[in-house]
Amino acid sequence: MMAVATIAALFAAPVIAHHGWSWAEEDQVELTGTVSEVSMAPPHPWLNIETEDDGTWRVELGNPGGTARAGFNADSTKAGDSITAIGNRTKDPSEKRMKAVQVIVGDTTYDIYPERIQN
Repeated sequence: MMAVATIAALFAAPVIAHHGWSWAEEDQVELTGTVSEVSMAPPHPWLNIETEDDGTWRVELGNPGGTARAGFNADSTKAGDSITAIGNRTKDPSEKRMKAVQVIVGDTTYDIYPERIQN
C-alpha cells in the first residue's frame, strides 16, 4: 500500500508544479506574432506563436474550463492569424514559454486570467 502511495506522489508532483505560477516571472510581457499551431487538449490549451525576432514561443492558456469561460475555443484562432499574448514568461531564460493572462486576436480580447492582468 505504501508503494502505491509513493508512486502516486511521484506522478502528482510534476502536475502540481505545472499548474501553479511558481515557474513564471512576476512581471508580464507582451508577445506579438503569428499563430503556427493550436492545441485545445487538456491539461492546458496552448498556442505556438512565431515571432519576427525571437522564433517560436509556446503560449499556455488556462485550464480548458477557464479558457472556455474566457470565450476562447477551437474556432478563436488558427495557423496564420496575427496574435498578441500578454502573460508571464518562464523563469528559465533558455525556454521560450509563457502563461498567457490575456490573448488578443484581431479585434477580440480574451481575458484568460482576468484577476492576474497587470495594468
